[in-house]
Amino acid sequence: MAYFTSNTYTLKRKILTFTNKISKHLSRPEKKFAADITYGMLASGSCLLTDVVDQLHESSKKINIVDRLSRHLDKGTPELAAASYLQQVKKMAPAGPVIHIDDSDVVKPDSYKFEALGIVRDGSESTATKNVYKKGYHVTEACVLTASNHPVSIFSRIHSSQEKDYKSANTITFHAIEQGAALFGKATFAMDRGYDDNKMFLKLEELGQDYVIRLTARRKLLYHNKWTMATELRDRRKGKVKTSVFYKGKEQEAYLSHVKVQITASKKDIYLVLVYGITEHPMMLATNKEIRSKDDVIRVARTYFSRWKIEEYFRCKKQMFQFEKFRVRRLKAINALNFYITLCMAFLAMISMESETNALKVSIIKTADPVKEKVFFCYYRLAKGISGILSYAKEGVRLWFRTKRPKYRQLCLKLVV
Repeated sequence: MAYFTSNTYTLKRKILTFTNKISKHLSRPEKKFAADITYGMLASGSCLLTDVVDQLHESSKKINIVDRLSRHLDKGTPELAAASYLQQVKKMAPAGPVIHIDDSDVVKPDSYKFEALGIVRDGSESTATKNVYKKGYHVTEACVLTASNHPVSIFSRIHSSQEKDYKSANTITFHAIEQGAALFGKATFAMDRGYDDNKMFLKLEELGQDYVIRLTARRKLLYHNKWTMATELRDRRKGKVKTSVFYKGKEQEAYLSHVKVQITASKKDIYLVLVYGITEHPMMLATNKEIRSKDDVIRVARTYFSRWKIEEYFRCKKQMFQFEKFRVRRLKAINALNFYITLCMAFLAMISMESETNALKVSIIKTADPVKEKVFFCYYRLAKGISGILSYAKEGVRLWFRTKRPKYRQLCLKLVV
C-alpha cells in the first residue's frame, strides 16, 4: 500500500505543478478550480461534473460542489490561462513544427436544451456511400506534434452555425492557422481533402507558412501553361521512389512521384506529390516546400501521413474523457470544459515525453497493464494508468490550497481594579 501511496502523491504533485503553471496569473479561487477540474477529470476519466466531484473527496454536499464548478465554467475560458498554456505547449514542440488541422463533431442526438445546437455529420456512423446527420456541434482542432511525435492542441473551438453572428467554418480555421503562425513563426500545416480550397492556400501563403494538403479529384493545376486536371497528371506518371509510411495502424510500402505545377489560387510554383500503392486511387498532395531530392519527397509524404495522430487525438478525448457526454449547456461553458480537457491531454503529452526509465512513467504504464509492450500512440495507456493510480487517493487537492491565516497574538486580559 505504501507503494501506491508514494505514486499517488508524486502524480498528484506533478498534476498540481502543471496546472499552477497554466493558472499562475489567475486569482486563488480560479487556481483552485483549474486544479480541481483537471485533477478530477484525470482521476475519473470523465468530463461529467458529477464524476469529477466524486474524485475530489470534499466534505461539502455534492450538489453544492457541482454548482461551484458550473459557475466557474460559465465564466468561459480565462484568457490568461489560455496564453500560459500556449507557452507551455511551445516548449514541447521542436523547431519547425508540424501542425495538423482537422474537424470533428460532438453529437447530442437526444438533446434539446443545449445552446445553439446545430446539425452535424456523425463521423462514427457515416460511411463512404452514406452520410448520417444528427444534432450536435462542430469541433475545429489544430494539433502540433511534440518532440516525442505526439499531438497536443494549440487551438480547439466548439462552434455551431446556429450561433449569433456566426460567419463560417473557414473563419474558425483561419483563426487556427493564425494562432499557429503567431505561436511558432513558421510551421508546416498538414490538412486533408476537406481543406482543398483556394482561400486556404491564399491564407497560408499570406502568412508565409509551409503546407501539405491532400487534393480532391476536382482540382485543376497549371502544368506547362495549360490547365490540367490533377487526376490526369496522376494517371500519366508512376511512382519511382519507394518508401514506407504508417497508414491505418501499420507500416505500408508506397511509391512516390512529384511534378512542379501551379495552383489556381496563385501563380506561384508548388509541387504535386503523388503517392501510389496505398489507396485504390493514388493520393495527390500539394506542397509549397522545396523538393530537391528523394529525401525531400519522402519527407513531404510522411508529413501528411502523420496526420492520423490527430484522428487518434479526437478518439482519445471521446473515449478516455467521455467528451460527448458533457452536460453543461451554454456554449461558453462547453468551450471552457473543452479547454480543461485539452489541459488533461497536454498533461498526457508531457508524461509521454519523459524517458522510458522515468519511475513515474513506468508506474503509470504498469498500472495500465497494456496488452502490447510498445505502441505508436500512448495516450490511452497513460490516461488509464493515471486514473488507476489516483483511485487510491483518499483526498483530492483541497489540502494543497489551505487558507493562509494571519498569526493571532495570545489574548491578554488586563485586570482593572
